[in-house]
Amino acid sequence: MPAEHRALVGALEANIAKVLLGKPEPIRLAVVALLAGGHVLIEDAPGVGKTVLAKALAKSINCQFKRLQFTPDLLPSDILGSSVFLPNTGEFEFRPGPVFTNVLLADEINRTTPRTQSALLEAMSEGQVSIDGETFPLNQPFFVLATQNPLEFEGTYPLPENQLDRFMLCVEVGYPDRSVERQVLTSHREGEPVERVSPVMTAEQVRELQSEVRKVRVEDSLNDYMLDIVSATREHEEMALGVSTRGALTLYRAVQSLAFIEGRDFAVPDDIKRLLVPSLAHRVICRGLSRQKHRARAKSLILQIASKVRVPH
Repeated sequence: MPAEHRALVGALEANIAKVLLGKPEPIRLAVVALLAGGHVLIEDAPGVGKTVLAKALAKSINCQFKRLQFTPDLLPSDILGSSVFLPNTGEFEFRPGPVFTNVLLADEINRTTPRTQSALLEAMSEGQVSIDGETFPLNQPFFVLATQNPLEFEGTYPLPENQLDRFMLCVEVGYPDRSVERQVLTSHREGEPVERVSPVMTAEQVRELQSEVRKVRVEDSLNDYMLDIVSATREHEEMALGVSTRGALTLYRAVQSLAFIEGRDFAVPDDIKRLLVPSLAHRVICRGLSRQKHRARAKSLILQIASKVRVPH
């Protein structure tokens, strides 16, 4: 990786780390998704820093940023926009919604209905929105940062499988240890630190880094390694739904991005191992489990499958 690219990535991660203390792995995974051209779902209990991570990443990029608070009464038109009749001209004019931005923070996405959640499907997979028979391209880069609380909490709706499949990575933040939590208390003495985050990267630089990520080499043996794991999820007796082809492709893109961020122009097996759970666990469905127990079992099965697949040398 050229020195200027290494400096940009380092500055981005350091900028986020100023306000999300003691969480280098969630920060690294969020940056992986950004540079791979994917989207990230941040899932954890309320109050552990999901929105802080999303806002800090969005504010670190000098581009259009919009935050949308998802609520049960939110409509698809509140996300995509709608056509408004103009009496003086007798015509309809399209008024774009919050999705027409570079970075969209979909806060507590599972607090709205599946019908409204699905409004983001085309935008996330194709970078465009179709309304009233007309297609509107979105700004590039287009990056969705969604947060959600665990499903057992009151007032939440499970994300449909096709919606989950659009997220490249599912990231958990987790509780900080005591020493870090003490630093959090001190850092909030004079207000909310995330509001003081300044941009360290432009939209053009993000696009440049995304282009460089696509050049990272992934050898055929590593492709077979990933596909062996993906195929095993489809054949496992405990899984009702395995990883899709889209899931395999997004894992490939994430592996390229992680290798790039680590300063290499080639991927290695450890890149794949590190990304298996955040990239694949939210895409599979286990048989006979409640949604509350499903995610933990899915992670366990992914790791179990990976342990039985031969690692290429």
